Amino acid sequence: MKNRNLTLMTDLYELTMMQGYFKNNDHNQTVIFDAFFRTNPQESGYSISAGLEQVIDYIKHLRFEKEDIDYLGSLGIFGADFLEYLSNFRFTGDIYAIPEGSVMFPREPMVKVIAPMMQAQLVETAILNIMNHQSLIATKASRVCFAAKDDGVMEFGLRRAQGPDAGTYGARAAMIGGCAGTSNVLAGRLFDVPVMGTHAHSWIMSFPDEYTAFKTYAQLYPNACILLADTYDTLKSGIPNAIRVFTEMRQAGIPLTNYGVRLDSGDLAYLSKKARKMFDAAGFPDAVIAASNDLDEHLIDSLKTQGAQITSWGVGTHLITSKDCPSFGGVYKLAAIMNSDGTFTPKIKLSENTEKVTNPGNKTIYRVYEKESGKIKADLICLVGEVFDENQPLLLFDPSEPWKKTKLAPGTYTLREMMIPVFKNGECVYESPKVMDIREYCKQELDTLWPETKRLVNPHKVYVDLSKKLYDMKIELLDRMSES
Repeated sequence: MKNRNLTLMTDLYELTMMQGYFKNNDHNQTVIFDAFFRTNPQESGYSISAGLEQVIDYIKHLRFEKEDIDYLGSLGIFGADFLEYLSNFRFTGDIYAIPEGSVMFPREPMVKVIAPMMQAQLVETAILNIMNHQSLIATKASRVCFAAKDDGVMEFGLRRAQGPDAGTYGARAAMIGGCAGTSNVLAGRLFDVPVMGTHAHSWIMSFPDEYTAFKTYAQLYPNACILLADTYDTLKSGIPNAIRVFTEMRQAGIPLTNYGVRLDSGDLAYLSKKARKMFDAAGFPDAVIAASNDLDEHLIDSLKTQGAQITSWGVGTHLITSKDCPSFGGVYKLAAIMNSDGTFTPKIKLSENTEKVTNPGNKTIYRVYEKESGKIKADLICLVGEVFDENQPLLLFDPSEPWKKTKLAPGTYTLREMMIPVFKNGECVYESPKVMDIREYCKQELDTLWPETKRLVNPHKVYVDLSKKLYDMKIELLDRMSES
């Protein structure tokens, strides 16, 4: 799954447009495309950026092999001169992006591509495919982990994922979003993340009785002994047999470290509370009570509210597929075309839907933090080259309702530019951190959100504002378009 040539992982129209640009040389000017999204998934108050490392791998290996050229030639729609051009194709442009694990919000560029038109056009599909999927799963995972509070969350949805790539890269994204480990062994090897797991009901059923199954498993894995307790009867059989095995381990002098049970069916709130009492009475107050069974952030939150005594959560289908919102909705839009003097002519897309009107020009993002708390006040999309002084007042206004204004006093806020250079002139200038380091960074990023933004239902909206200069440019373009 690493270092694969995904050059043909594109929509056909990217290639047909490329040929059109090729036939019209003046149409291969340097351009700017923005990849962004219009709404947060899962009705969340934020999103998490993920997938940049795979975008980097894709760009590094972007070239048409002979077999690719032969296949395209067989379609009968591409000329020999264009296919010859593709045989020597390389990406020579610049890419900027929000780092993986960052909190991000609608309408702001998560990836910006500055490249000749044909190159920028080709990479659209793959960038959206990679960023949309991993950002979706990372955001879902962060919500699940938020609901679980300080409890560990294990991602184990591989068997329900939409194929090997979705299961493996989804596990990567889930780790970035905050999961403690994954059941996916391939993901563990590829991304150097913890792998975790217990056993299935079939293990219990393959033995003459539940006690023998538990005892055998404990002998094999005394330091990771989480027993599945609901194969027959959780309270009458599973928990008592687990207590019997743990008692024998203690009597044999075996240290009880990571031990307990997993509940995979029934009323998890009721069963976990009963199990906790039974473990405590037997002298095992630190026994883990893990739970699974089609969990998501809303069910975990409900179980927490009911006082469930669950200390570890296994989340599969709803996490790895983001079942309640199975797509991220990122788009890729032309923002500017370079002139012969190196300046950019801004471009704007109009729509009957206000939210689909794009922001023009060569842009970057500044995150505005409240200085006292370190929490996010707003994001400010501005034109590259604009300078802001934290010792001067900062005026923020809603671009959709510009009469709504907030003026921040000097010294009450701090600014941070969010977009970083990833490729310059076709060369990668950025080294992706390890996944567990991105996970830690993501945790710090989430700490900059106000609690009201992280709540699961009706979260507070973080405003994404435009600088005055960018806003005036947008209005000027809109006025010009309406007059033409």
